Amino acid sequence: MTATSDWHEWHLPYEDDTSPLSRRLRLIQQHINDWLDQRPDSSLRVVSVCAGQGHDLIGALALRSDADRVRAELIEYDPRNVTAARMAVAAAGLNGITATQADAGDFAAYRTAAPADLVLLAGVLGNISDGDVRATINALPRLCASDATVIWTRTRRDPDLTPAIRGWFAGSGFTEEAFHAPGDVLFSVGVHRFHGQPQQAPPSGAIFTFTTGGASRR
Repeated sequence: MTATSDWHEWHLPYEDDTSPLSRRLRLIQQHINDWLDQRPDSSLRVVSVCAGQGHDLIGALALRSDADRVRAELIEYDPRNVTAARMAVAAAGLNGITATQADAGDFAAYRTAAPADLVLLAGVLGNISDGDVRATINALPRLCASDATVIWTRTRRDPDLTPAIRGWFAGSGFTEEAFHAPGDVLFSVGVHRFHGQPQQAPPSGAIFTFTTGGASRR
């Protein structure tokens, strides 16, 4: 993995409830809650790719009485973010969440996380090459359980790749359930459900490599 931004400081806009990042966070959390409400299973597995400090999943689960149904792995490369996520998990009493320091761009990071019922791809697709975006979507059947849901984000800064992304999801066995593209900001949030056949993940191998700084990730 390579990175040209301070991914710890990247989280500072969350302190402003009116920031685009906070608005995006609330959308993601709402979809996590909707997903949990629609899945009565007694046990659910979640993986967060490049999880940062885990604000989306931790924030959603901290307010739920059924959070113990979830077993989640937050995969994050920056050790400061991993520490912050672990502290937030402990503070919320979420014993089912593990924050792991690893390169989420390699299949090796998912040995204990896949297959997952929910895959969070927030802040990933805007920081990798277009080719890696497509490769990542093509790789999702190796991370997803049957009927899994994927929540993803991507900037719509020109050239806007989101139309192609939505098509690539369809081509990989997913059905779109939601797509948010607010007119006054550049972020987008998509939700897709997997209706294809899950595939076994290889023990290792590159999925994507970070190539950009923080501006596009927002």
